This record gives sequence, C-alpha cells and structure tokens, in this order.
Amino acid sequence: MRLEAEFTSEPFHGEGSPPEHAVAARDAAAEAGLETDFGPLGTLARGEAKELYAALPAIAKAALDGGATRVTLQLRRADDDRSAPVVELNDALARLIADVERELGAKLGELDRPGKQRAVRLLRERGAFGLRKSVSSVADALGVTRFTVYNYLNREAD
Repeated sequence: MRLEAEFTSEPFHGEGSPPEHAVAARDAAAEAGLETDFGPLGTLARGEAKELYAALPAIAKAALDGGATRVTLQLRRADDDRSAPVVELNDALARLIADVERELGAKLGELDRPGKQRAVRLLRERGAFGLRKSVSSVADALGVTRFTVYNYLNREAD
C-alpha cells in the first residue's frame, strides 16, 4: 500500500528562504527514500507504507530540532481515489487566520478598518497570500471585497 503524508511545521515564514525546520523535515523525508514535494506551507512525502511509517519519527524530530513549535501531519492512502487530496491549503489558511484572530483578540470581520489593515499585514508577513485564492478567503473573513484586500496589500507595499 502506498501512502502520502502531508506535514506542516510552524512558525510559517512569509518572504524569503524557507525556515530551517521546514527544510530539515523535508530532508529527513528524502533521506528515508520518500518522494517529496516541498511547498511554502508544507511538504508532501510519498512512499510505501512501511517506509513512510518508519520515517515519521525522524521527520517530526528534524522539524522540532530545527526550531518548529508545531508539526501537523495528515496521512492518506495514495492508492485510494475516493479520498480527498492530502494537501489542504485551505486548512493552512484557516490556521493562519485563526492565529491572527487570536493575536488581535477578535474575529477579522469584527475589526475596525485599522484592525483589518493590520490583519492583512500580519497575514502577508506569514505568507498567507502565497496560497491560491487566499485573497477571496481573507476578504470573506474580513467582510470586505477582494478589491479592498488588494488596496490594503498595495498600501503595505508602498
């Protein structure tokens, strides 16, 4: 049986090179002989179940030793067409939004305009806008239009 494991390690970094903990986790998976796809918010590792199961402790250890504060893992059978794809970028975005809401002390939609601008800045710094369709999701959470989110992003870039 073939499996896929998608693992994310936090904290996320926005711009620039990937964090050391993410690279260490990816390298541990590759050293175990697993196929890997490395992305800005997670790594997908594929292989036979026996090899993948054996590699999971080394992957988690590498991430935590590399400075990760959290490692999240999702497993799925790669040979089961009925299961959803393992990479759930919406889950990563939802987690980023929830972190910002906790930090700001309110749901994004309840914030005043300066609070919403700060939320967009924090999400940008954490790499949220590198995800596909993230502007629409963030706009929905803020209760504003996509155009407004783009305006906030452009204001930050100036």
